[in-house]
Amino acid sequence: QVQLVESGGGLVQAGASLRLSCAAFGRTLKTSTMGWFHQAPGEERELVAAIDGSDGSTYFANSVKGRFTITTDKAKNTVYLQMNNLKPEDTAVYYCASSWRIRVTDPSARYVYDSWGQGTQVTVSS
Repeated sequence: QVQLVESGGGLVQAGASLRLSCAAFGRTLKTSTMGWFHQAPGEERELVAAIDGSDGSTYFANSVKGRFTITTDKAKNTVYLQMNNLKPEDTAVYYCASSWRIRVTDPSARYVYDSWGQGTQVTVSS
């Protein structure tokens, strides 16, 4: 059974930075795809960023390109989402997700992921 434990959310002002962490238990990152999704109230859960642990390839939503980065620490089996220049529209609950699949065609598709974290709130004030 895969368990994902997230941390790092909080309340910040626009322009600030936050780093989210997701520690994975029961699955090795180097043979999985990891994603960060966000969900605002009344909205669909959407992919923010993903990384293929087998080759390090990354995928970003257009809204966060140039501001967010996704990295992994394989020794800690942890994936990070570094969020810079945060905007009020980034406010949402952020979820870590994991898939046993690698080299997926569409890492933004929710069905790709079989395990989810509990979510961490990110609030950006203007």
